[in-house]
Amino acid sequence: MNSITVKAPSSTANLGPGFDVFGLALDAFYDTVTLTKQKSGISIVTTDNIPVIPSKNTAGIVVQHMKKKFKIKSGVQIKIKKGVPPGFGMGSSAASAAATAIAFDRLFGLKLDDNTLVECAGMGERASAGSIHYDNVSASVLGGFVIVRTKPLDVLKIVPPSDLRLVVAVPKIIVPQKKTKVSRSVIPKQIDLSDSVINLSNAAAIVTGFIKKDSELIGSSIKDIIVEPSRAHLIPGFSSVKKNALKAGALGVTISGAGPSVISFATTKSNLTKIANAMKKGFRTKKTDCIVVICKFSNGAKTI
Repeated sequence: MNSITVKAPSSTANLGPGFDVFGLALDAFYDTVTLTKQKSGISIVTTDNIPVIPSKNTAGIVVQHMKKKFKIKSGVQIKIKKGVPPGFGMGSSAASAAATAIAFDRLFGLKLDDNTLVECAGMGERASAGSIHYDNVSASVLGGFVIVRTKPLDVLKIVPPSDLRLVVAVPKIIVPQKKTKVSRSVIPKQIDLSDSVINLSNAAAIVTGFIKKDSELIGSSIKDIIVEPSRAHLIPGFSSVKKNALKAGALGVTISGAGPSVISFATTKSNLTKIANAMKKGFRTKKTDCIVVICKFSNGAKTI
């Protein structure tokens, strides 16, 4: 085998109270990465507006890391097609990293376990976030709902309920460079124990909802009183978007990852179009347009 193509899905991280721990793969957007063996070096081919220097590119960093870690002598060409909008809290860099890690594993017959694949993909997050966070990459690699434990890295996956639906509103705004770094800087350094207890109870209820395949329990537990309030001001119209979506029947609403996308949790019984339109109206209160995608969970990265 000289070449392989893998596509990896967008994802949402945190799910409200599960900051840096929860991730969910979304069947909304996909990045596609093709790795091809070449004589030497690492080269990047793309028509998208992303860095083509390997050390500054998410996929490039993953290949550099895996070549060194597994002592691969062959050169690698990386062809990238972005489908996940970058900088909007949908795990764009994670999708490229996930697709690359899996493609590299298959191309060189490494047969790596899930945690090692996630660890390798996580290296690419440094390119965009400045540090490694495994929530988005775990979801993109493995699919479904993931719980990330670190030191040592150990990712748990749960298959979500089949009736779970997500409504994602992606606002058409200019996001700052190093947006993840900016959005992390506003999070409080100290929190009240009572607030931590509330968030922990909601996080536990979310996990229970996924285990019991209870979408209503998942949605009604998407409540975060620590991170979301500190980031809300970064998203124009967030309070209106959330209020409108809940009024339209959403079970829970929160910021997708570091934002500025907003995600509503619902079921197949919900009026999903009504929720989508309500979220659009919410953004319009601040004269902001948005793209709204109604989707279900994704099963993760796969070869095509």
